Amino acid sequence: MSRFQKIAEKLASYGLDAMMITSEPNRLYAAQFHSTAGVALVTREKSWFFTDSRYMEAARKQIDGAELRLNTTDVTLNDLTNQVIRAQGIQKLGFEDQYATVAEYNVWKEKLACRELVPASGLLSELRMVKDEEEIKSLVCAQRIAEKALQDVLAFIKPGVTEREISAYLQYRMLCHGAEKMSFEPIVVSGANGSMPHGVPSGKKVEDGDFITMDFGCVWGGYCSDMTRTVAVGHVTEEMEKVYYTVLEAQKAGIAAARAGVTGRAVHEAAAKVIEDAGYGEYFGHGFGHGVGVEIHESPRAAMTNDKPLPAGAVISAEPGIYLPGRFGVRIEDVIVVKEDGCVDITEAPHELIVL
Repeated sequence: MSRFQKIAEKLASYGLDAMMITSEPNRLYAAQFHSTAGVALVTREKSWFFTDSRYMEAARKQIDGAELRLNTTDVTLNDLTNQVIRAQGIQKLGFEDQYATVAEYNVWKEKLACRELVPASGLLSELRMVKDEEEIKSLVCAQRIAEKALQDVLAFIKPGVTEREISAYLQYRMLCHGAEKMSFEPIVVSGANGSMPHGVPSGKKVEDGDFITMDFGCVWGGYCSDMTRTVAVGHVTEEMEKVYYTVLEAQKAGIAAARAGVTGRAVHEAAAKVIEDAGYGEYFGHGFGHGVGVEIHESPRAAMTNDKPLPAGAVISAEPGIYLPGRFGVRIEDVIVVKEDGCVDITEAPHELIVL
């Protein structure tokens, strides 16, 4: 079943005649085709994909299951959308309230011929939560590229190189190994900078005795990888080793708790308890994990804020951490696929503490 058909099957449960897809991530999901501009329109019987001359030739080769129409300066995306709205008698049109700006909504409200614009981002996020086999294959490919870059960068790191240089080398190696682009700007922080979970790589030079936390990923086939490893340079103190293995045990506990039907909150709490019991509870302030797919952060989340059960087929990160202000931090991150009876960790990078 195509993604267009999956969307069409959901329309009735949302009370919609059609779904208008305008965001880049959801167009990529629906059409399995990347473009920076365009609209996909899905009714219960048929689908359309509108784009301009920059993408039409490629779209003809790659998009199945949708009629293609070209927008121009004379025939806009809204014009094409209205052609279908009028021809199909569309009254209730879903739109992506999660992505749309107020300005876009106001234009649609004025220009589109449907009776009602209905906020319906949940339709797409619900579908995207559950990955099919092709999506998981793409996620695994992206993960393997990132892992190859990790092995490369471990040979590059030494005292005197800067956080920015490590970040640049990671990106270069991911591209060399086949990445389409980065999932996000890598986080590379060392020493005292490591206590900032989302610290920005700086000109700080790596020193003997530093922890280095590297959070990075790339895109392959439109899907993101995401991983974090914390390594040491030269030597570690007893406390550094204790914190590292506390984080690792917390990650294992969260992964062990993850299965279909368990809430995101319960998975988070399983990991947080390990950190709390070790005396570091106040230094773990973020969620255990988040969904990963065509976007680096998507539903579902394994966090205190999610009391909904995780569905089978969900793909989430597993990334607890401990961050001691002004001293150092540790985060270890894998990506897991939720199954009915547990989960599968698709990350193959080593977990034991590496001292370079």
